[in-house]
Amino acid sequence: MLSRKAEDYLEAILNITETNGYAKIKHIAETLDVTPPSVIEMVKKLDKKGCVTYKKYGGVTLTEKGRGIARVVKDRHDTLKAFLEIITVPEKIADKDACTMEHELHSVTVKQIKNLVNFVKTSPGHPQWLGHFEEFCETGEHPCGEERRSKSE
Repeated sequence: MLSRKAEDYLEAILNITETNGYAKIKHIAETLDVTPPSVIEMVKKLDKKGCVTYKKYGGVTLTEKGRGIARVVKDRHDTLKAFLEIITVPEKIADKDACTMEHELHSVTVKQIKNLVNFVKTSPGHPQWLGHFEEFCETGEHPCGEERRSKSE
């Protein structure tokens, strides 16, 4: 089992590799907002655990094991971020909170959140209740509440 920090490194390496085709120490440091020596220290640990291959001055690549772990973490992150955005959390906050939640929630919980996200995203058109929820967030009142119905009658 890897630490939360190690999982974050693997996810960052995966994201950088998918964008650039490779990951260098400075890219990882910039992504995680840490110093290059901190990255080298963690990358060496991940290399010993068989999650990455690190070559001094040559960059970092994920092993099959590391890629598998990184994909699971990224999927959890993407799922949680999408869920938070559905409930109108601003993107930057959703991204940050998803990063925290991805390590803490039980896999069954994440699976059900993923099912909900997929259900909402694949619903025909924009689900009416989602629009109602957005209105509720803005006004504090349920758009289908008794007060609204009686006012419109």
